[in-house]
Amino acid sequence: MTDPRHQVSDEIDRRARRMKATRDDPGPSPLRGIGTFGMIGWSVVVPTVGGAFLGHWLDRVAPQHFSWTIALILAGVVLGAMIAWGWVNKEGQDQ
Repeated sequence: MTDPRHQVSDEIDRRARRMKATRDDPGPSPLRGIGTFGMIGWSVVVPTVGGAFLGHWLDRVAPQHFSWTIALILAGVVLGAMIAWGWVNKEGQDQ
């Protein structure tokens, strides 16, 4: 006969290993995808909106023959895309 304490110990060990494996490799998750999508969105939105505000202020303070607002919005989009690209590449290497 098997000792009941040994069976309980084996069950606890098996559950602990399964929990550790799940924690180390969580696998695909819809929530993780939504989080990634949100992170990419924010990394583009923040520089773009910042460029718009800075450009609007520069248009009032230092007017030029071009629009600071449009130029800095475009610069914000480019900067945000580069940040998002770098973030996606980093996340892709982790998996």
